[in-house]
Amino acid sequence: MERVAGIAVVAAAHSGGYAATGHLLGLLAALPAPTETGERFWSDLWRSSGTAYLLPATIKADVLEALAGKGTTLARQILSAVDEMTPPQRVAAGEVIGQALAESDHFPDLKTQVIGELWLRDLELTAWHVLHADRRADDPTGRKAFLEAWTNV
Repeated sequence: MERVAGIAVVAAAHSGGYAATGHLLGLLAALPAPTETGERFWSDLWRSSGTAYLLPATIKADVLEALAGKGTTLARQILSAVDEMTPPQRVAAGEVIGQALAESDHFPDLKTQVIGELWLRDLELTAWHVLHADRRADDPTGRKAFLEAWTNV
């Protein structure tokens, strides 16, 4: 019984990170596949964003690692990419992403810039969730200190 309880505790501690990693992969899967037909999209994204951090060749190993449930490296790479973009580059990248999503997902009532910006925000926030979940899961001392601090209020 104790082993089952221990497994349940570990699974619960990591479930947020696994869910966020899955969502991160889902966001990337919504983009054109990194094949010959998607080559123009990825080229346009590179030019508009000013960063190679999001290119398939750059994140391939991180995506494969995330598919195995370990998304922290991919999350760090994504946050580095977003951090490297200037505001105009982010707008331009949002336009490229929004155009691709509008063509594939049929969002008739939204402008491509809005779709792209929402996708970028979601990507950035989800990457943060992956990193935050990983940090919380590995710090039992910090969790205990947090609980003690709040019980003493």
